Amino acid sequence: MPEAPCNPLPALIIRPATRADLAGILALYAQPGMDDGNVLTEEQAYAIWRRFGAYPNYTLYVAEENRRVVGAFSLLIMDNLAHLGAPSAVVEDVAVSPDRQKQGIGRAMMRFALARSRDAGCYKLTLSSNLKRTAAHLFYEGIGFRRHGYSFVVEPD
Repeated sequence: MPEAPCNPLPALIIRPATRADLAGILALYAQPGMDDGNVLTEEQAYAIWRRFGAYPNYTLYVAEENRRVVGAFSLLIMDNLAHLGAPSAVVEDVAVSPDRQKQGIGRAMMRFALARSRDAGCYKLTLSSNLKRTAAHLFYEGIGFRRHGYSFVVEPD
């Protein structure tokens, strides 16, 4: 991703999420195209968020603007035995508030994830996106991600 010459979002802070952020994060995930209103309760989310701490290098981040959660994503940096032991990173659950989309927040979050991945010595940063999310695909390609290989899914029921 090319570096921006200046910060176009000076009020934006990207930081690890806290319990107080969970209601705002769940609201982001409730939007159409994400979970369409079908989200966890705040207590269910808290129980899962606490388990994140058991994973090394797994963090839920928020993008905060004027004390409001306007974006969120999870970043997992995992160790590997292949690739000469170089770790890899996975971004999941990327969401930006509908009223703040197309204003640089998603780009700032992905730059942040890329910087964390680079600092950890990762050989790649990956994400997957549902085939129907064509606008998201254009966004990711526009910031430097490229289509690579295939993503396969199986429902384990």
